Amino acid sequence: MTVSVLLVDDHPVVRTGLRAVLDAGDGITIVGEAATGEEAITLTSHLNPDVVLCDLRLGEGIGGVETTAALRSLDPAPAVLILTTFDRDAEVFGAIEAGAAGYLLKEVAPEVIVEAIRQAARGGMYLTPDMSARVVQGMRNPLPKLTGRELEVLKLLATGATNREMARSLFVTEATIKSHLVHIFTKLGVDSRARAIHVAWETGLV
Repeated sequence: MTVSVLLVDDHPVVRTGLRAVLDAGDGITIVGEAATGEEAITLTSHLNPDVVLCDLRLGEGIGGVETTAALRSLDPAPAVLILTTFDRDAEVFGAIEAGAAGYLLKEVAPEVIVEAIRQAARGGMYLTPDMSARVVQGMRNPLPKLTGRELEVLKLLATGATNREMARSLFVTEATIKSHLVHIFTKLGVDSRARAIHVAWETGLV
């Protein structure tokens, strides 16, 4: 069985390197390359690859998680493998929830990428042991669910904005900001602005 693959990465040198690696693998054919999520969706609709190997951060336009969700909604839908340098929990879980068949870091050996592609083409999921453990742990201890406004406040907090500055930016009162911060601290299990920012960065909330 020959597996057709579409490469999606905004860096041409990365796509060139992946093509060199995968062309050396038996039974894998690169049918196209895309630099953006939007281009990946269009090409997939025309080329119908078995597997899309997609970066998480794609510069302009939609990111890897949104691209994965869009690709998985197509008919027929390709398997999508995320290959990236980013490994924060929120990004890993987001990709899996969007329908990714695997999440690999670019530091893995070429044979791991080849095996992941073959497994995804067979309808399976490929995760390294470390990534599998993190996904299981994440299912047991899901990330806190913040409201849209709470996320806005958290992102402003991470920039170092004061309560007054956040209130002005969001067109609300300082009392409302304080109320949001109380809820955010409770959901994140922290007791200070510094700890909230640390947790937000560690989990990928901002």
